Amino acid sequence: MTDPISIDDDDFYTSPVTGIDAPPGQLLRRRPITLPGLAGAGQAWQVVYATTGSRAPIPASGTMITASPVAGITSPGPVLVYCPSFHGLGGRCAPSQLLAEGREPESHFIATVLERGWIVAVPDGPCLGMTGLGPHQFLAGAAGAHAVLDLARATRHLPEHGDAGPCVVWGYGDGGRNAVWAAEQQPQYAPELDLRGVAAGGVVADPGALLAGIDGGPWAGLAVAGLIGLSRAYSHLPNGHLLTDAGRETVEQAHGLDAAELLLTYRNQPLGGWCERSDPWNDPIWRYVLANETSGRAAPQVPVHLYHGTQDALVPVAIGRSLFAEYRSLGMDLSWREYSTSHVGAARDGAAEAIVRLAGYLQRHPTPPTPQTT
Repeated sequence: MTDPISIDDDDFYTSPVTGIDAPPGQLLRRRPITLPGLAGAGQAWQVVYATTGSRAPIPASGTMITASPVAGITSPGPVLVYCPSFHGLGGRCAPSQLLAEGREPESHFIATVLERGWIVAVPDGPCLGMTGLGPHQFLAGAAGAHAVLDLARATRHLPEHGDAGPCVVWGYGDGGRNAVWAAEQQPQYAPELDLRGVAAGGVVADPGALLAGIDGGPWAGLAVAGLIGLSRAYSHLPNGHLLTDAGRETVEQAHGLDAAELLLTYRNQPLGGWCERSDPWNDPIWRYVLANETSGRAAPQVPVHLYHGTQDALVPVAIGRSLFAEYRSLGMDLSWREYSTSHVGAARDGAAEAIVRLAGYLQRHPTPPTPQTT
C-alpha cells in the first residue's frame, strides 16, 4: 500500500497560481501508480488535466486504469468514465488518492468493469484533490459534467491507449448526477466524443428538494456541503450574505472535511442556526442557484438508463421518477428500474444491470452529433 502523503507536500496536485492555458481535455501530467487490492487492474496513472470549472479553466485530477491482459482481447477496450459518489469537500479524500492507498470504497464497482477489459477513468471532480482551488464544487452540475467529459478526452492522450474509441459514463448518487449532466452537456461541450450511453442511479436531479429535505436531519452534513460547494461554484453571486459570523466560521472549518466527518460533525444541525433566516434555501439568490442546478433541462443524444431504490431515505425515489418523466417528455432513448431497497442497496443491486446496459450501448453505432448553430 502506498504511504499517504500530505496533500500540501505533494506537488503533483498543486494548482498553478496563474491558472492554466490549455484546451479542455489536455493531459497536463501523469504518474504511474499501483492499485493495491483492485482486481483486474493493469497499468494505472494519477493524472492532472485541463477542464472548465463553473466559470473558468482549471486543472482537475483523476485516475486512468487499464485492464490487466484478458484472454481474447488484443487491443485496448472502450473507456468507461466512472463517477464516484460524494467523497468530501477537501482533505485526503479524492478517489485518485484513495485508490492509490487501497482505501477507495467503490473499488468493487471499478473492478467489475475492468473484468470486461475496459479502460476506466475516474474523475475526482472539480477542485477535489487539487490544492489551491478551494473546496470541492459539490452539486455544481456543469463543472462536474466538464470534469467527466474532459477526462474522457484526456484518455486519448494515453500512449497506451492511442485511440479515440467509444466511451460510456456510469455513476451513482452525486456521481449519477454528474453522469446525467455529462450526457446533457456533451452535445454542446464535447460533440467530438464518441459517447455511446450513460447509466445513473440514485440521481440527485433536484438539489433544492434534496437539501431542503435533509437539512437538520441525520444527513445534514450534506446540506452544509451543498451550501459550500454551490457557494464556490457561484462565487460571482453574493451568496454568502445570509451567513452570520458563526456561520462563516462553520463554513471555513468544513472546507477540509471528508464525507464521514461532515456527516458526524453536522448531524441534526439545521443550517438556519448559522444564517440570518431559518429557511436559507428560500432566499431569492439561493432559489435562483438551485433552480439553475436541476437536471432534465436538455435532452441527451445518447441512451440513458436510470435506476433508484424505492426505500431511499437520502434521495427520495420521487426525485428520480421526476427526472425520468422529464427525459421521457423529451423523447429520449430511456430505461428505468426501481429496486425495493435503500440508497446503498440500490447502488449494489443496480450495478449488474447498469454494466449490461452500458455494454449494449457500446455495441450500437455512434450517434451523429447535432449540427452546431452560430
